[in-house]
Amino acid sequence: MPEPGFNPVIRNTAQCLVHVPDLVVYGSKPRREILKEPGTEQRLKKSSRSFDAAVRYPPNQTYIGNLTPDQLAATPRPWYAATTDATAAGPFGEIVSQDMFYAALERANVLTPPLVELTATSREELRADLRDHPVFAGFSNCAGSADNSIETEIEDGSALALHTGEDLRGGVRRDNRAEGREDANLDAATLLEGLCVKASGAIALQWLLHREGIAPTEIDYVISCGEEAAGDRYQRGAGGIAKSIGEMCSCINASGMDVKNFCAGPASALVTAGALVKAGLYQRVAVVAGGSLAKLGMKFQAFLEQEIPVLDDCLGATAFLVTADDGVSPVLRLEPGAIGLARIGASTSDQAVYQELILEPLKMLGLTLVDVDKFAPELHNPEIMEHSGSGDVVHKNYRIIAALAVLDDQIDKAEMEPFIERIGMVGFAPTQGHIPSAVPYMGHAIGAMRRGELRRAMFVCKASLFLNRLTELYDGVSFLLEANPKMND
Repeated sequence: MPEPGFNPVIRNTAQCLVHVPDLVVYGSKPRREILKEPGTEQRLKKSSRSFDAAVRYPPNQTYIGNLTPDQLAATPRPWYAATTDATAAGPFGEIVSQDMFYAALERANVLTPPLVELTATSREELRADLRDHPVFAGFSNCAGSADNSIETEIEDGSALALHTGEDLRGGVRRDNRAEGREDANLDAATLLEGLCVKASGAIALQWLLHREGIAPTEIDYVISCGEEAAGDRYQRGAGGIAKSIGEMCSCINASGMDVKNFCAGPASALVTAGALVKAGLYQRVAVVAGGSLAKLGMKFQAFLEQEIPVLDDCLGATAFLVTADDGVSPVLRLEPGAIGLARIGASTSDQAVYQELILEPLKMLGLTLVDVDKFAPELHNPEIMEHSGSGDVVHKNYRIIAALAVLDDQIDKAEMEPFIERIGMVGFAPTQGHIPSAVPYMGHAIGAMRRGELRRAMFVCKASLFLNRLTELYDGVSFLLEANPKMND
C-alpha cells in the first residue's frame, strides 16, 4: 500500500502522429462534401502532403519532442513551407508513415475473415516493415487469415479502399456476420474509425513501454480516453477500446476501461488513474488516447481555397504512465479541492468556467496564478486554426487566464502581455479534439521538471458537453503538475 497522503506521479509519456493523407477522404467533413461534389476528392488528393513534408513540419516536430514550444514560436511562418531536414523519430515518439499504419490496422483486426485485408502485392512488404520496426515488432498478431477477395469487394463498393497515392494497399470491409450485416454501427466506415483508434492508440502505448523500458506484462490497468464510440446497435458507445489496445500490446496482466469526457477525456483519465494509484489498487496505470478518423480534413476546404497543403492529415495519439511516487517524476496534486471542475450549477461563460478550473483549485492549494510557471490549455496548431478562420485559439485562452489574474488582483492590467509571455506557449497539436487538450505539453513539462527548469504547470481542459444534444453545459477538468520535491532532498 502507498504511504497515506502521498500523491502519484506521471512517470512517462509518449506522443505519436500517424500521417494518413489518403484516409482524409474518410474524415466526416470530406466524406460529406465529396458526396455533394465528387470532384472534391481529386482536388483534395492533389493538395495532400508527402510524408517527408509532414515530418519536416515544425508543429509535428514539436509534438514528438524534437523542438520545444519556444523553438517553434521562433520558427518563421508559414510552417508548412519548412525545408529543414528532420527525423521521423523524436524523444517522445514518432511520426508513422501511412504504409506502416496500414500494417498496424491489419494487426488490429480480430475477426475472420478479417475486417482489414492487405492486397497480395502489398501484404508481405508492409508486414515485414512492421515486424522489423524496433518498437512495433512487439504487437500481438490478432489478425485473421486473409481470403484474398478485397479487390473484388472494393470494386463492387462493399469495402473501403486503402490507398497510398495511386497504389491500392488493401481495404476495409463491414462486419459480414449475420449479427453485423444489418447494423449501421458495424459498417466499414464506422469500423474503420474504431480500428484507427485502436491501432494509433497501440502505437502510442507501445512507444510508452519502449521509453519506460518495461515489459507490457508490468502494466496493471489501461484507461482509454479518446472521444470515439465503439459498440453495436444495442450498446452504441459502450467502449472496450482500452482493453483492445492493451490486447494489441500484449498487456496480458492488465484490465481496463474507457473514460469519456469529450476534449477533457485525457485530463479526466489522468486524474482517475492517479486516484487508482493513490488508493493502492494498481501500481502502474497506462492512460492512452488514439486518434480520430472523423476529424481528419475538418478544415480542408479552407486549405483548398487558399491553395496550401491539407494540414489536418495526421491522427494524433498519446499515452501516459501513472505510478506511485518514485522521488523523481513530476507529482500529480490530488489533495481535496486540487482538481478543477466545472460544476453543473456554475455559469457557462468562459470567465466562470476558467474561474472554476483555475482560480478555485489554486486557492485550495494556497497558490496564485503567479505561482504557476506554465499553463497548458487547448494547444491547437494556430496555422491550421487561423487559415480556417478560427483564429489563434491558444492565445485567446491565455488572454482569458491573464484577465482572471487581473480581476483577482494578482497582476496589474499593464502586466497582462508579459504574464502571457511567461506562462504561455504556442500551439502545436493537430485538430483531433481530445488530443490538443493541454496534454501535448506533458512530455515537455516532465523533461523540464526533471532538469530543474520548471516548478509547476497547470493543465486546463474544457469539454463541449452540448455536442451530445442532451445538455447545453460545458465541462472541464484541470490539474496541477509539480516538480518532485524529493529531487531537492
